[in-house]
Amino acid sequence: MSTRENLLTVMKKFIENDYLTAARIMEEVKESQAVDVLNNLPPKLSVKVISSLQPNSLASLLTKLPASLFDEIISNLDPQKISDIILGIPDELRKSFLDKTPEKSKRHIQELLTFPEDSAGRLMTKDYVAFHSHMKVKDAISKIRTTRKRVSDYTYIVDDEHRLAGVLSMYNLIQAHRESNLESIMERDIYKVDCFDARQKIVDELKQYRYSNAPVVDSQNHMLGIIRAERLIGQGQENVAGDIQKMVGVSAEERTFSSVWFSLRKRLPWLHVNLVTAFAAAGVVAIFEDIIHQITALAIFLPVVAGQGGNSGAQTLAVVMRGLVMREIPKGRFKKLILKEGIVGCINGVVIGIVTGLIAWLWRGNPFLGIVIGMGMIVNLIAAGLSGAAIPIVMKKLGADPAQSSSIILTTVTDVVGFFSFLSFAVLFQKLLL
Repeated sequence: MSTRENLLTVMKKFIENDYLTAARIMEEVKESQAVDVLNNLPPKLSVKVISSLQPNSLASLLTKLPASLFDEIISNLDPQKISDIILGIPDELRKSFLDKTPEKSKRHIQELLTFPEDSAGRLMTKDYVAFHSHMKVKDAISKIRTTRKRVSDYTYIVDDEHRLAGVLSMYNLIQAHRESNLESIMERDIYKVDCFDARQKIVDELKQYRYSNAPVVDSQNHMLGIIRAERLIGQGQENVAGDIQKMVGVSAEERTFSSVWFSLRKRLPWLHVNLVTAFAAAGVVAIFEDIIHQITALAIFLPVVAGQGGNSGAQTLAVVMRGLVMREIPKGRFKKLILKEGIVGCINGVVIGIVTGLIAWLWRGNPFLGIVIGMGMIVNLIAAGLSGAAIPIVMKKLGADPAQSSSIILTTVTDVVGFFSFLSFAVLFQKLLL
C-alpha cells in the first residue's frame, strides 16, 4: 500500500472516531497531502475535520481546494468559523474568499466582522431558537420538533420588531397549557449581553449567574444572537494558551503530541533568534573582558543583575499583555503607561539595588563593589520596566502580534543593559575595587 493510501486509511479511521485528532494530523502533514485527503473524503467527514483546524491553517488549506469542494465545505461551515478564517488571511484574499461564500453566510460574516475582536458581537452565534410573543405553546413545541437549529435549555421570545421581550425555559414550555400564548408564561427579567461587551466581562458574569448561554442585543434591544459559555470560555483558554506559547517562541498551533518534525520546524527558527540575542549579550561581556580578568568577583554578580532584570521585565510584560488583550489601555495612554512602569522599575531598582549592594559588601568585604552592583541593578530595572511595557505596545503599533516572542526581545534588552551598566560602573570604580 502506498504512503498516500496509508494516510487516507488512517485519516478516515480517525475522522470517523476522533476528528479532533484527525485535525491535528492534518496540521502536521504537507499541505498537498492534506488537500489530497480532503479530496478523497466524503464531504460530511471533510467538514468535521475542517471545523477543528486552527483558522490560519484552515485559511491556507481552503484556498488550495478545488472550487466544488470549497463550495461544499464553506456552505456547511459555521459563519463564526468562517469569520475567524477571514481574519487570518491577507486583506487581498478576503474579498475573493467572501465572493465564494454563500449569500446567507456572507451577510452573517460581514455583520460579525463589524464588531471589535473579542466582543460579544464577534463571538455570538445565530444558531438559536426564538419565537414571537403571540405564538401559542403548542405551535412553539411543534416548531422545536422540526427545527434544525441547536436547541438549548432556553428559548427566547421577541416582539414583532425582533426586540428581545422575554426568555422561557424548556421545562416551563413543556409544562404550560397548549393553548397559552408564550407572552403569558415567559420571564421578563432577562440577563442579556450588549453586542460590544468584552469577553472577560461576559465570562465573569456567566460564571457569577451560572448561565450556560445569554442573548446578545444591540442598543435598541434587537436580538442579534446568543453567546454560549462553552465556546466563550474554551476559546478564551485557547487564546491565552496560544499567547503563552508565542511569548516564548513556540507556535500557537503546536500541541502536546504534535510530531517531532512539526515541533522542530516551529521551534528552531526562534531558537536561532534567541541564539543571536544571546551572542549580543555575550559580546557586551567580551568588551569588558580585561576588567573581569582583573576583578573576578564581577563574574559572580553578572547572572544576578541579568536575572533580576529579566524577572522584573517579565512582571511588567505580563501586566501590559493582559491590558492589551482586555483592551484596558486606551491609545492615548500608552506613553503614560510606559512612564509609570519606568517609575515602578526605578523604585524596585533602588530597593533591590540597596539589598543586593549590602549582600555584595558583606560577602566580598568591599563597599564599592556593593555600590557598583546596586547602581547597575537600578539602571537595569528601569530598563526592564520601560522595555517590558514598550515592547508589546510597539509590536502592536507595527501590526505584529504583541505575544509573538516578546519575552525573547525583553531578555535581550535586560541582559545587554544589565551587563553593560554593571560593568561600566565597575570601570569607573576600577581603582577602588582592586
